[in-house]
Amino acid sequence: MASIAVCPGSFDPVTYGHLDIITRGAKVFDQVIVAVLHNRNKQPMFSVEERVQLLKEVTSHLDNVVIDSFNGLLINYMQEKKANTIIRGLRAVSDFEYEMQAASINKKLGPEIETFFMMTNNHYSYLSSSIVKEVAKYEADVSDIVPDIVAEALKKKFKES
Repeated sequence: MASIAVCPGSFDPVTYGHLDIITRGAKVFDQVIVAVLHNRNKQPMFSVEERVQLLKEVTSHLDNVVIDSFNGLLINYMQEKKANTIIRGLRAVSDFEYEMQAASINKKLGPEIETFFMMTNNHYSYLSSSIVKEVAKYEADVSDIVPDIVAEALKKKFKES
């Protein structure tokens, strides 16, 4: 049986921190589905379709990575995709409490599904999509924290606003 993992998130936008977790996850699992969440609690800069497209471009070299999007509960999506593991990246201790709560409720809703925590590379431990957007808003160079295509997409978004 193939090991299928889902790496869920908003990816607004995708950063090198995200890519670090996705790339390392792809070495552990037979297939990694990067699932862009339609999050009603956030006002995204990029549409779901734009985020999916950016992710497809920056992961195109990873043969066992698939990009998708979903609404609703992650556990329902996992069951639909016949995935058995959730991949979550941890940047710092501050991430752990939220992630532990999420993993606990996911385990209650889907006891057959495991959560796989990966510590991010130290180079990216400070990095979040919110920080990237804040830095890019002021036209600072973000080329060392996001792929070039994402940096260009950010520039375009801020010029439009």
